[in-house]
Amino acid sequence: MKIKWGALVTDGRGKIGGQVASKNRSGAYMRTKVSPSNPQTSFQLAVRAILAALSSGWRDLTQEARNSWDNAVNDFQKTNVFGDVTTPTGKNLYTRLNAALSSVNESLLTTAPSAAEVFEAVVSIDTNTAGPTDLQIGVTGTNAAMTYQVIATAPVSAGKSFVKSEYRQIGVMPAAQPMPYDISSLYTAKFGNTIVGKKVFVKIVPVVILTGQQGVGTTANGITA
Repeated sequence: MKIKWGALVTDGRGKIGGQVASKNRSGAYMRTKVSPSNPQTSFQLAVRAILAALSSGWRDLTQEARNSWDNAVNDFQKTNVFGDVTTPTGKNLYTRLNAALSSVNESLLTTAPSAAEVFEAVVSIDTNTAGPTDLQIGVTGTNAAMTYQVIATAPVSAGKSFVKSEYRQIGVMPAAQPMPYDISSLYTAKFGNTIVGKKVFVKIVPVVILTGQQGVGTTANGITA
């Protein structure tokens, strides 16, 4: 649970005592935490396996390698949900960067890299091409130093706009691909065909190949015609 303290609590994120604190366009809110009937999904198990492997990998590093991560943390500070700058531990940095590299099938790092610039990529979606099995995206701002997580939702109601918990990674888009990029096979392998009249959300998250730094994900959505 993350809390922003003022004269009283002014903001919060996370879970505490059966409640979840978050924020949407209307402001901060709390709701009752709802646990899924089967939390052991294949996606969750895969993520846990990666994190377990990275935890083991950290222990297996030489002390010199661990020192390199500890000494690099100030170059990889991030801004949290409250707008405050935070500094990771060496182990957290090792895990964060290598988890991102693992998600795009790149080689893992044993020593800390030098921080690189992360270029923003903007995604658009075309759902009006050749029917329910044809789904293409356009991405501007691609860079040869990047590869991209392709994340999407199953078909949802055309009136739905909040899908934060429904995104799933469906594949990887290599750097500097000709556009538009056809994600039909990736999408159908994960969710099946799109459905006419339903909305599909797609998110692209850039990852720097040599460092594992992730950029901000950009999203687009469209209703299948």
